Amino acid sequence: MLTRLRRDYVNTPGQFWLMFFGKMFSTIGTTMIWPFLMIYASETLALPLATVASLMTISASTGLVSSILAGPVIDRMGRKGAMVVGLLGAGVGYILLSRANSYAAFALILGASGVFSPLYNVGSDAMLADLFPSAKRADAYALLRMAHNVGVAVGPALGGFVLARTYRYGMYGAAAGLILYGLALLAFARETLPQEAVTVKAHPLDQLRGYWDALQDRPFMGLVGAFTLVHMTASLVWVLLSVYLKTQFGVSEQLYGWLPTTNALMVVLFQVLVTRFTKPYSSVQVMTWGACFYIFAPLVIALSNGFWGFWLGMVIMTVGELVVVPRSSAYAANLAPIDKRGRYMSLYGLTWNVASGISPVLGGLISDQIGPRAPWWGGVLIGALAVLAFRRLNRHQAGENFTIS
Repeated sequence: MLTRLRRDYVNTPGQFWLMFFGKMFSTIGTTMIWPFLMIYASETLALPLATVASLMTISASTGLVSSILAGPVIDRMGRKGAMVVGLLGAGVGYILLSRANSYAAFALILGASGVFSPLYNVGSDAMLADLFPSAKRADAYALLRMAHNVGVAVGPALGGFVLARTYRYGMYGAAAGLILYGLALLAFARETLPQEAVTVKAHPLDQLRGYWDALQDRPFMGLVGAFTLVHMTASLVWVLLSVYLKTQFGVSEQLYGWLPTTNALMVVLFQVLVTRFTKPYSSVQVMTWGACFYIFAPLVIALSNGFWGFWLGMVIMTVGELVVVPRSSAYAANLAPIDKRGRYMSLYGLTWNVASGISPVLGGLISDQIGPRAPWWGGVLIGALAVLAFRRLNRHQAGENFTIS
């Protein structure tokens, strides 16, 4: 695989590989913690699931505001600075989280951390679009996802062993990975803001009003709506599944850690192949296929009573992820005008913030009021709505304005 990557991507900008390896090693640190964060908060606070899940809503809400503000800043001032600030701020957040012992402390720290994450994510998406022509962006996004998932393959398995002893060391590992990556970007990365965008001298308020153009872009907003529904199902799995497995079936952190590791290994092994296989087909058609898997993943989880059933649910969701996520990122980047790329990718990034702000707390309420299996049936419904949304987008986009080859 490495030989093929060297051959196929010999002309890839060196800065991409800095992002690739920085993403990989920082993700090893963060994924020692985040799959287990709900368990940690639940056991530390001893509060109802809906209350604990509301912490994710707080983080997502601040992230939503940050994403909106990040777009104009990144379009006007550049990508690199925002990425560095985002990484360093998130790293400090993990250090503070290791000392939190009350709901107010968790809420304050996670709320602040939610501000920093979009700065890196939006900046990274825009920088990747700057570095690659449209025909190569799907491959570039797929490769960066592969780097992320190499980290996910290692982090949760390592975290399962470390966190069984103490969560504090896991928090420190996450902080170290983020801070070191931020310092590497600061020292070695160059700014990629296109000269065409630099020449646009708009007042910051005019930059914010520039979101109106994106909001009027029907294909783009159709993508945002459909992808938000996909993320709502995914966030149920990533946020609530660990608590569900431990409280209802006695699955330990060590055993659960193999579920995100399975997800990551599948991305590492198959992402490039899946992206290449789906290239001949239209973007919206491919994304519709991928969304179908988000119906069956929560269905399998709802019907399962043992570890291997839950593992199968993760496998099914990962297949959908392999199909839909890189293609949607490239589709969004290709729709974005060069001088509004940060704002477009900012709105695109809001899909996760909106989904993780609504879905986990709604799932927690349903679980508390109806029963622990009920959220997964809700996930089935949301997945079906995602498929319908992509089909509607397909009707409006019978012919694409661009191709990915």
